[in-house]
Amino acid sequence: MILNPGQGRIESDHYLPVTPETSRWGWWPNRESTPVMSVDSGTAVTVDTLSHEGILEDQGRDPAAFFGVRGIERSGVLHDAVEMARDVPHTFGVDGPHVVTGPIEVRGARAGDLLQVDVLGFDLRVPYGVTSNRHGLGALPGEMPDGSEPPGTLTAGTPHGTVSVFTEVEGRAAAGTAVLRYGAGSALRYPIAPFLGMMGVSPGTDDPVPTRPPGRHGGNLDIKHLVQGSTLYLPVQVAGAGFAVGDPHFAQGNGEVALTALEGSLRADLRLSVLQGPDARRACGLIENPLGETDDHWVLVGLHADLDEAMREAVREALRFCESRLGLPRHIAYTYLSCAADFEVSQVVNDVKGVHCLVAKRDFR
Repeated sequence: MILNPGQGRIESDHYLPVTPETSRWGWWPNRESTPVMSVDSGTAVTVDTLSHEGILEDQGRDPAAFFGVRGIERSGVLHDAVEMARDVPHTFGVDGPHVVTGPIEVRGARAGDLLQVDVLGFDLRVPYGVTSNRHGLGALPGEMPDGSEPPGTLTAGTPHGTVSVFTEVEGRAAAGTAVLRYGAGSALRYPIAPFLGMMGVSPGTDDPVPTRPPGRHGGNLDIKHLVQGSTLYLPVQVAGAGFAVGDPHFAQGNGEVALTALEGSLRADLRLSVLQGPDARRACGLIENPLGETDDHWVLVGLHADLDEAMREAVREALRFCESRLGLPRHIAYTYLSCAADFEVSQVVNDVKGVHCLVAKRDFR
């Protein structure tokens, strides 16, 4: 079963499907963007997200045909994927690839507040996903793809083509398995862990905001730990916050080296709450960037076009958190981070690279 707009389980009273009116293709909202939904602080919302895989120009901009040659009947292709590819203007290489749902206004949010996003759960909208490597992007530009892919894998449309690898998914979001078939009867299997590659607020600018690079607003963070049960805190920049989502993933490894993760459309249940003043300070201290939280860790974020600088920014952000939220003297915090915290590369493929630091809660009980 696939989850077309309005079909299947819709958990909350506030549901936002993907339509030309509720979404944008290739651009993130800014402070001039008109909200497509308005809710009170503390409200749970159900939001559909649409993967860009199968709708882009270098894949034919015809999802029914793209997935049809991979064994998916027309009834197994999402209606909103067909509608987006057919009806929404998009220029490949100028507009970003991502479909963004939103923005959602959270009433009462002001610049300087924090938006708390609780990830309540996910449903898979389709039982398949795609990983793509476009030549000139990814961690090995000029090396991959290398031409060894079997016939039918390489899709023309860019100077060096696009390799799009189709993967089946068995099971449900909370306990699913990706099945990647290759060769003559060979397959590898790995667990899925769905999350939204993009969650963010609207930046305080009138300029167009591309979807690929993440920033202080969040956006394309691609942090694999933001699964069901996690929380993301976002510094609010405009009145109403202007929250938006996109880039749904079924699974991703740290680094996202091929350019994309296992991309597949998701339905997300999220709770949006505004934290102000002392409440914001108690939750996050004096952070400057988005901050994630799981049952086991706080997740501090560094972002920069240079990976070395992204690492340094992650260390600085972790120091700020340890000082202002956990009460550690700065030199003790630096010592602790060196001895016990884990710094991981979130992604290296979105122009602005990401490093996140995992601070274990067990160390501060």
